[in-house]
Amino acid sequence: MPTDTSEFRYLPAQAQSIDVPVPRASRVEFELPDGRTLSALRFGDAEPQVVLLHGAGLNAHTWDTTILHLQAPALAIDLAGHGDSSWRDDVDYSPRNLAADVAEALAQWTVAPVLVVGQSLGGLTAAALAHSHPALVRDVIIVDITPGIDATGGPAELREFFRVSDFASRDDLVDRAMAFGLGGSREDTERGVFFNSRIRDDGRVEWKHHFAHLAAQVFAAPDHDAQPAAGAVLDATGWDDLAGATAPLTLVRAARGYVTAQDAEEFRSRLPRAAVVEIDATHNVQETAPARLADLIRTHLPGGM
Repeated sequence: MPTDTSEFRYLPAQAQSIDVPVPRASRVEFELPDGRTLSALRFGDAEPQVVLLHGAGLNAHTWDTTILHLQAPALAIDLAGHGDSSWRDDVDYSPRNLAADVAEALAQWTVAPVLVVGQSLGGLTAAALAHSHPALVRDVIIVDITPGIDATGGPAELREFFRVSDFASRDDLVDRAMAFGLGGSREDTERGVFFNSRIRDDGRVEWKHHFAHLAAQVFAAPDHDAQPAAGAVLDATGWDDLAGATAPLTLVRAARGYVTAQDAEEFRSRLPRAAVVEIDATHNVQETAPARLADLIRTHLPGGM
């Protein structure tokens, strides 16, 4: 059932800035067999043609501008431990576990195989989904990730940024993000912080995603340098999932992202049937090159739209 739609108040201004209409948008939720909730954003009135999976530390709203450019029915999912979806008690956010949750929900949210687009952690989740549940997936686009790349640890500056996990206000969080060079304009940073934070009962503000809290716990330990963050390394099981997927595969390499030319060449050699496309963008392609990414996604939709 749709829930609070106040989170969509930013869409009209975003749509106006790129001269496109605002699609109907709502939040939907699915109760998983173990009682956890998987939450998602649904755009458009028709059945979803594309499902979008975000990277670690992000949430479904990272796709907003890409979806506005795309102008097609879409479903953007908050992966477990992110956004409005439940955290995992076992803190195991490996792609195969995340894919199992997504599969349960898609069986209810979709009526036919769909194009699945996944960025970073969401990319290998898409591969795991295509391998384990081929009936749900028609096509896969993986954005700036290959197995073995640790896209959740990030540079030292990012790890230091997450050392603080709660704040007196969202303004304080925005100030810290901008001091670390994260986000773009203050307006963009405020929007990102709004979507990725929540106000606790005591009035303090904290990150919504579990990874920030796990990172803070690791930093608080005396031997934190020796403790890997849970689920941080996207290991070789991803190659098995990619090789076992029967759906068409496309890798998007961000020219200024995490996948190097050597990584892309390894992808080609292991998966000769797959396509590789390069886009001039940073790792979060959906935020730094949304129009170009939407153009690519559109070519994979029924009829090429």
